[in-house]
Amino acid sequence: MQSSPLELARKLDEEGYLIDPVTATTLFLSLALDKPCLIEGPAGVGKTQLALALARAEKRRLIRLQCYEGLDLSKALYDWNYAKQLLRLQLAKTEEWDEIKFDLFSEEFLLSRPLLEAILSSEPVLLLIDELDKSDEEFESFLLELLAERQVSIPELGTISSKTKPIVILTSNNSRDFSDALRRRCIHIYLTYPSLDREISILRAHAPELADSLVRDVCEFVAKVRKLPLQKLPSVSETIDYARALKALQLEELNYANLLGTLSVLLKYPKDIAKLEERLKKWETESRQSKDNQ
Repeated sequence: MQSSPLELARKLDEEGYLIDPVTATTLFLSLALDKPCLIEGPAGVGKTQLALALARAEKRRLIRLQCYEGLDLSKALYDWNYAKQLLRLQLAKTEEWDEIKFDLFSEEFLLSRPLLEAILSSEPVLLLIDELDKSDEEFESFLLELLAERQVSIPELGTISSKTKPIVILTSNNSRDFSDALRRRCIHIYLTYPSLDREISILRAHAPELADSLVRDVCEFVAKVRKLPLQKLPSVSETIDYARALKALQLEELNYANLLGTLSVLLKYPKDIAKLEERLKKWETESRQSKDNQ
C-alpha cells in the first residue's frame, strides 16, 4: 500500500489515471482502513478505470464481477461441477451413498466464480464488483458478509475466510439506491465529470499527439454539450475519441461548421445528436457574430 494520498495519486498518475487530491485522500483511507470502496457517479466518469489503475498501482491481480439484472450466486460465487460429480457416482457404484455424499460436495467438485476466487486466492487481488446497481436487492444483501468480514458462506462447506484480504471496489451508475447496511460497510467516493482544466490534462495525457488548441477547443465544446438535457452525456473516453476523430479529419481547432457528421463519435443516441445539431446552428451563428463584433 502507498504511504500517503500524494504517493497514491503519483502511482495512479504513472498508470495513466489522473485523480484529484480529495478523491485520492478518500481512496487512500479506504485502503488504510481495509474498507471496501463504493465509487458512484454517472456512466463514463472513470469509475471502472480508477479500479483498473489501482490494481496496477498496487500490483494486484484484478478479479472482476460484472453485475447485471438476474445475477445469482451460481454466476457470482460458486457452482458445482455436475459432470464431474456424475462421473464420481458412476465410478463408485459399489460404495454406499453415505460414504460418498459428503465427498461429492467437497472443494474438489467446486467451481469458483469471481467472488469465491477472490476469497480463495493465495496472492493479493483486487476484486472489482462493477455496476452493482444493476443487480437486485437480494444479491446486495448477500454481499454484506463478504464486505464486512471478507468471508463467504457455502451451505455444503461452511464459512470460507479470505487468505489475503482482497481490496474490494464497488461501482454504481446510480440507477438505484443501496441499503444503509451496504453503505455502512463502505468508504464512499462520488465521481462526476472533470473540471475543464482536469479534462484538458486527461486529454493531453492520453492523446499527446493532439495540438494544444484542439485539446482546449474539444474540452470546452464537450463542457457545453454536457449542459444540454441529453439522454446520455458524453464520457471522458468519448471526449478522447472525439478529439482523435477531429485530428483524423486534419483539424487543428474546432469549428462548428465542420462538425456535422462527427457527432456520433461523441453522442450515442439519435435524439441527442439531432438536439446537438440544432444547437450547433445557434452556436455557429453566435460565434460568427462575436467575430464580426471584434
